Amino acid sequence: MTELTPNETVVLLAVLRLKKTAYGVAIREEMAKVTQTTVSYGTLYSYLDQLFRKGFLAKSYGEPTPERGGRRKIYYRLSPKGREALREA
Repeated sequence: MTELTPNETVVLLAVLRLKKTAYGVAIREEMAKVTQTTVSYGTLYSYLDQLFRKGFLAKSYGEPTPERGGRRKIYYRLSPKGREALREA
């Protein structure tokens, strides 16, 4: 049995709801809609990194864009382990 904190659960639910468009800014906005509170980007990326290291999330990189100064977006999706953890929660 996998124990998720309430905040980890909200992050995973946001990623699930956003499907292929789940990247930092969109995840933060989705979380704000659901919880009626905002989380700092530092805190959000800490959760995303933690969930990735635990194997609950997978990530991929988009193409560099001029609007982002040539940086790539990091897209997140639930791994099978993440889906199972969410079901258990």
